[in-house]
Amino acid sequence: MRTPTTRALALALLPVLALSMAGCAKKSGNKDLPYVARDVGTLYSTAKQKLDAHQYKLAAALFDEVERQHPYSVWARRAQLMGAFSYYLNRDYTESISSAQRFLAVHPGNRDAPYAYYLISLCYYEQISDVQRDQKITQQALDSLGELTRRYPNTKYAADARLKMDLVRDHLAGKEMEIGRFYETRGQWLSATLRFRTVVDQYQMTTHTPEALMRLTEAYLALGMPEEAQKATAVLGANYPGTDWYEHAYKLMQSNQDKVQAAQAATKPAS
Repeated sequence: MRTPTTRALALALLPVLALSMAGCAKKSGNKDLPYVARDVGTLYSTAKQKLDAHQYKLAAALFDEVERQHPYSVWARRAQLMGAFSYYLNRDYTESISSAQRFLAVHPGNRDAPYAYYLISLCYYEQISDVQRDQKITQQALDSLGELTRRYPNTKYAADARLKMDLVRDHLAGKEMEIGRFYETRGQWLSATLRFRTVVDQYQMTTHTPEALMRLTEAYLALGMPEEAQKATAVLGANYPGTDWYEHAYKLMQSNQDKVQAAQAATKPAS
């Protein structure tokens, strides 16, 4: 789910890190790059050149070498985050997350910490799969985006994260709807109802809510709960009066009016 805006914000790290100074970090060496002792300036400059040339895997390995060969230099901290950035551009999301998390563990109060959280979020976000697959990564994306907005609510990264959180919630709601519809086609009305209720209760601001309310109307009628069906239709009509979903729910209620009236009569106290 990589977007131009995402890439632009990610690339905004480059001038920031170019000016960042001080700090230290240490990690085990990169197994793919033979050890060749080099001065820190040359090593960092070479890594940056490879990054600019879009040789992201090699750039990441060279930034890791800065940490390995010069762990206590003023270059080590920025090299650590630049390495995470290079892994991200290479779509090696596991390594990128690991590098960014290591940076946060060593430098939790650093001014680049918001970007490290943002980078972790992007790595999860861009691995989101279609709704027919397991949504563990989607939930991890939502959790990491939420953590970013809680910790650094006034940053430009948090502003982008809020937009992405809306898309992620819509994606998760879509998964609930898919499962609910599956149960509905099999006549497993109670299981379907639980899924549709999850959308209405937890993802009520998503695009799936109108359909979820209509499906609840269907499910409650099938379960012999016309009053609950009527409540779902009323909420649908109050919030989405001009939709096809409401029109369909309204027709369902009209065709089951006898059941609704019977249920209301049964609940009236005896005179």
